[in-house]
Amino acid sequence: MKVDILDAHDRFTYLHADKHHASIGECCQNIIDQRPFGSHDFYIFAHKREIGLDERVAMFAELYAQGKVISIDQVPSHRILWQPRLTKPKAQTNSMLFKAYVGTDQVKVIWIIPEREMWEQYKKGNITESKVIVESIHDFEHNRAKLEAKEDDDLPDEVIDNIYRAMATHAKQQKSAASSSAS
Repeated sequence: MKVDILDAHDRFTYLHADKHHASIGECCQNIIDQRPFGSHDFYIFAHKREIGLDERVAMFAELYAQGKVISIDQVPSHRILWQPRLTKPKAQTNSMLFKAYVGTDQVKVIWIIPEREMWEQYKKGNITESKVIVESIHDFEHNRAKLEAKEDDDLPDEVIDNIYRAMATHAKQQKSAASSSAS
């Protein structure tokens, strides 16, 4: 499955120390390639979060030792978290939601909602106008339920619960096996 960079874009900077040049398409493709839910279609939720000071200091020490930075001001203060999900999250600013269709090259953009301070730049008539972002912002302000509603092709809740239960059981078994072999 391939993600078309022109269908999935925003102005976020990718902030993980060794992936700071990754594009939205590359991040989505990486998650898709992992097939986190096997053959089931899934959502990819990306949202911006602040990096705590302790983590920034640790990143600075590592990057400084590598000669990549000379000041803590060069260390990112935020990161984009990428989360595969079987259900839609609540819509929020500074987030993107895509739906990946496993076994195809299709990725559907559900929403791209930038920071509120940036909303004006995407409006109709601006050089940076984006139909997807304008529609996402409009729905976020006036019809959030539409953004958060189940899609027609979503899995039933019972199937989702069974998938998550099986994943939890598998993770516990792996943890037990790892602790047994360490003993």
